[in-house]
Amino acid sequence: MMSRPMLLVFLLLILIITSQFEWKQQLVIDLDSAPNISQKQFQISKREEAVKEKIILSQEKSIHRLNELVRNLRAQLQQCRDNNGTTDGNLSPLTEHVIELERQQILGN
Repeated sequence: MMSRPMLLVFLLLILIITSQFEWKQQLVIDLDSAPNISQKQFQISKREEAVKEKIILSQEKSIHRLNELVRNLRAQLQQCRDNNGTTDGNLSPLTEHVIELERQQILGN
């Protein structure tokens, strides 16, 4: 039979060898799952970018529509002022100056 210290050393060696084998297996499993995780994160970030892009495009369309509405309202207001100015015939120089400035602003936008 083996002596007690030899038996303990032998068991300790077996324990060390088996534990190293288990650690290597865990590392291999972790390394295999790491690309899957990074691919999933990449896909998630890609989806987030697509959603952000859609939101931005939607906001740009809304802004464009609002700008068109503002232009139309300004033109209507100018037309009303022009109609009122021709019927009154007695516009003050200050009013004529304001109307001219608004016309220039409308044409500038």
